[in-house]
Amino acid sequence: MRAVEKSDLTGRARLRAAALELFAERGFEATSTRAVAAAAGVSPALVTRHFGSKDGLRAEVDRYVLERIGGELAGVDPADGLLESLGSVSARLFGADPVLRGYLRQVLLEDSEASAELFGRLLSGARAELERLSAVHGTSGGGADDAWAPFQLLCLILGPLLLERVMQPNLDDPMFAPDVLRHRSAANQRLLLHGFYGSPEERPGG
Repeated sequence: MRAVEKSDLTGRARLRAAALELFAERGFEATSTRAVAAAAGVSPALVTRHFGSKDGLRAEVDRYVLERIGGELAGVDPADGLLESLGSVSARLFGADPVLRGYLRQVLLEDSEASAELFGRLLSGARAELERLSAVHGTSGGGADDAWAPFQLLCLILGPLLLERVMQPNLDDPMFAPDVLRHRSAANQRLLLHGFYGSPEERPGG
């Protein structure tokens, strides 16, 4: 099945796709609606017609990104090995799509109400996935862990994405190459299941 070209999309979808790419490359503040319209090949007036404002366009892009992530996660079958499947989804979403990586990096580092809201929605998704993981692997039983676990899960997933530019010079291979992603995903799974040094009760003197 061939990829959908921008010329095949509606004006609304073309604006959303162009905004995603430009926001990923330049950031929200540095991108004008006129630039988005030019990249989409449509009149700037269509931005107002479809989205009301630049903020409305951004909200549409955020909705699309979250639906895309949610759609991938919804297709994960716990019977196939939930933790491994979640790792595969993360690799597929972020490893194969530098635009999505760039967009999330720009948004999450910009320190705005919109970025905090997007993170909050990602956090809610992380909590839901942890509930699924707990049903399969059991719970840790620690109140503090329960509070911090979704943040820690997001740090494992989003950390390489946010720090890609400073991490990459310290690695021999591209950090989002398939083999590197598989290695990192396996390491994350070991960390989530067993920790670095096991539980406190298992340590000498614990």
